[in-house]
Amino acid sequence: MDASGADRAPSTALLTDHYELTMLQAALRSGAAQRRSVFEVFTRRLPEGRRYGVVGGTGRVLDAIESFRFDTARLDWLSDHDVVDDATLAWLAAYRFRGDVSGYPEGEVYFPGSPILTVEGSFAEAVVLETVVLSILNHDSAIAAAASRMTAAADGRPCIEMGARRTHELSAAAAARAAYVAGFGSTSDLEAGFRYGIPTGGTSAHAFTLLHDSERDAFTAQVASMGRGTTLLVDTYDLAEAVRTAVDVAGPSLGAVRIDSGDLLMLAHRVRRQLDELGAKETRILVTSDLDEYAIAALASAPVDVYGVGTSLVTGSGHPTCAMVYKLVARASSADRDAVLVPVAKRSAGAKSSRGGRKWAARRLDADGVAEAEVVGTGPVPHDLTGRLVQVPLIRTGEVVGREPLSAARDRHTAARAQLPLSATQLSRGEPVLPTEVVSRSGHAGA
Repeated sequence: MDASGADRAPSTALLTDHYELTMLQAALRSGAAQRRSVFEVFTRRLPEGRRYGVVGGTGRVLDAIESFRFDTARLDWLSDHDVVDDATLAWLAAYRFRGDVSGYPEGEVYFPGSPILTVEGSFAEAVVLETVVLSILNHDSAIAAAASRMTAAADGRPCIEMGARRTHELSAAAAARAAYVAGFGSTSDLEAGFRYGIPTGGTSAHAFTLLHDSERDAFTAQVASMGRGTTLLVDTYDLAEAVRTAVDVAGPSLGAVRIDSGDLLMLAHRVRRQLDELGAKETRILVTSDLDEYAIAALASAPVDVYGVGTSLVTGSGHPTCAMVYKLVARASSADRDAVLVPVAKRSAGAKSSRGGRKWAARRLDADGVAEAEVVGTGPVPHDLTGRLVQVPLIRTGEVVGREPLSAARDRHTAARAQLPLSATQLSRGEPVLPTEVVSRSGHAGA
């Protein structure tokens, strides 16, 4: 859904597990590889205490599928390491995904059993996408869910993503992207700005103050370079003295001060009072220091204007993955083009069973327009739900049709969260805010 294209992106073909290709090889040999198949991405449960999930990374998935091509270097590596045989290498050399993909659009919310992504094509062309699809959706959706909780707790106050140094360098841009979808206004990560057009920002760290002979010298240098609207970091030494110096150097039009340590609730009140007394009534207060959604909520009554969030955000605030799976739910009875699709499902004991059949999903609303249930079915869509279907076309016969600006996903999330019951944004532990109702082909509904 981003503006990037496969011709400018590196190959994603080896961002996969070894067994995807050994399954492919065996299926080619058995003759089953060309059977039309339907795979679905879903999660059996939400992370403990979460009331809803957020779909993140759909645009990156589309880019990854476009870029899933085996060039000479990758084919040579597979051959040199005896991963697959020559017949499979020949098949991979010509690989292009020619199937269909539908799914929940990025920024949408989801619940246990929601068919977040549906991939349909031959078994061979669809099975090899499993690992890269899951790695993107599990990571980005975890970040988006954490970010959504944080922006809900911030209640309209801006949030800045600042976690690049707390995660893998290649994950940092993806995390910033997912956070932006869920309401964060900017990022400190320049790569995210370059790749995705996300607004970036930043001023200075404690090292800049320590570099200079005095705090006044540091503030003077920063204001001279960046203007009076800059943000000055005021807790390197004595906080009260730093605030006085900051206003003395920049004047009452100082843009903001940042507090990065200590009792943020108490210090924010003290700094606000001091700024007002110094005539800097429009100077904003930015707080950082290991914030999460609970810390943000605890600061609701404090005179804080902006939150900067790092570690907790890029690690999913305790839930770095969403436990999404990619399961075969239907396959043709033979390799014939017109063969009937047969529902299939894992039936093993325990919590890892699944429901077979290609599914649709709809969100039922009450009379006030508030969501009251996630409805998932395998048969005809009930007439009253035909206008409430959640999935949208993303790829048709191999061509991406669902790419969109990142701003569209951001707006969608705002609307989707607003449609949920008010209890969705409570930080206390609880069950999913919407029940998932399953409708069978006969029209019977169940939880």
